[in-house]
Amino acid sequence: MVTADLILDCANLALRWAHVIFGITWIGQTYLFNRMERVLEPPRSAGNENISGELWMVHGGGFYLVEKQKWPEIMPRTLHWFKWESALTWMSGTALLAVAYWAGAPLLEYGSTVSRGFAIAISLGTLVFGWIVYSLIWNSPVARNELIGAGVSWMLIILLARGLGSFLSDRAVYLHIGAVMGTIMAANVWMRILPSQKKMMKITQEGGVPDQNLARRARRASRHNTFMSVPLIFLMLSSHYPALTYGHPWRLQILGALIILGWLAAQAIRRWL
Repeated sequence: MVTADLILDCANLALRWAHVIFGITWIGQTYLFNRMERVLEPPRSAGNENISGELWMVHGGGFYLVEKQKWPEIMPRTLHWFKWESALTWMSGTALLAVAYWAGAPLLEYGSTVSRGFAIAISLGTLVFGWIVYSLIWNSPVARNELIGAGVSWMLIILLARGLGSFLSDRAVYLHIGAVMGTIMAANVWMRILPSQKKMMKITQEGGVPDQNLARRARRASRHNTFMSVPLIFLMLSSHYPALTYGHPWRLQILGALIILGWLAAQAIRRWL
């Protein structure tokens, strides 16, 4: 017999499957490009200042030559944009949040007097609020020093988790911090990286020299996505280990420590992978 619970369970399973697959494609590409940036070699042919590096690779029986240009010297017939992986990951994750929490698992702390509708509004608002605060921080003087910016961001994440704990269940708090990170990462692609790349393309088409500040802006957003990816994956897995994570009396301290460890792990992977 088909019931509402069965439909929700099927939707939950399908969305989890899709979310993991889309996430693998997105994060895998992120680390691939980070690796390419790290191992690029000086071009063999001197005299072209636009070519900043090249890389020979072998995979699946084929050999590939990757050449990094500061701006395209010749407009390609087909330019491959890496964008839908992030969009599909975010959309499937948000749909999963809706199925799992807005219509499924307990969203509120046990005994809370807050209505479920208000809790869903908090859930949605947290995603938007997280992106706005992130944008304000990294467009402020704080962004001039990346370590200070990271420290401020870390403190605000802990404060957000503490604030959410006044309304949402401990498990929901952890997963919403992960959802905020995922939203920031997807927004970085669509509102930071892609617009910068498109502006560079337009300047090139008009015969000008692209502003390298646009490239630096896109590169910083990509780097932030790399750093957030490891803590985000941990937060996705945290629901399977409540005694060690959200169910522990020191849940906020554990969250803060593991975000730092995840950031360090992402740094190590980025450098050594």
